[in-house]
Amino acid sequence: MKNLVIGYGNPSRRDDGVGLAVVNGLRARQGKQPLDEGDDGYAGLGGDIDTLFLQQLMPELSETLALYDAVWFIDAHLGVYPELVRRSPVSPRLDPAMVSHHLKPDTLLVLAQLLYHRAPHAEIISIRGFDFDFGDELSAGTAEGAGQVIDLLLLEFARGRSGDSGN
Repeated sequence: MKNLVIGYGNPSRRDDGVGLAVVNGLRARQGKQPLDEGDDGYAGLGGDIDTLFLQQLMPELSETLALYDAVWFIDAHLGVYPELVRRSPVSPRLDPAMVSHHLKPDTLLVLAQLLYHRAPHAEIISIRGFDFDFGDELSAGTAEGAGQVIDLLLLEFARGRSGDSGN
């Protein structure tokens, strides 16, 4: 069972860096060094529970996704959902982004399926962001959500959840 957690966002915009906080929180609980600025985590891939942090999702990521059984995408949301932490399944489908240099998780799954004949089970976990000003510290509410997500993911890994990749 191979799992991948992908945090993404801009860690210089406070709560938009929650993906990095979750990735580094998971790494700490696994006894791994945190990812430093500029380190995306690709060099450390190959375990049962891997982590990446990216500024944005790019087409090249589809090749990596095809290597995993389950993938979790971690990002901040602007309060469009009532809950602090929202989990949503992601299925392969074309869903063009508003900006041409950014892809959505469901489009990456389509690319993995089309190019590599395999798409993992996937979820997006959105954590409410309260402060997107310049800075690198999370607001208290977003930090609380990050802690909840770390615990949730560790529970998923302990259960050995693989999902059904449909392949």
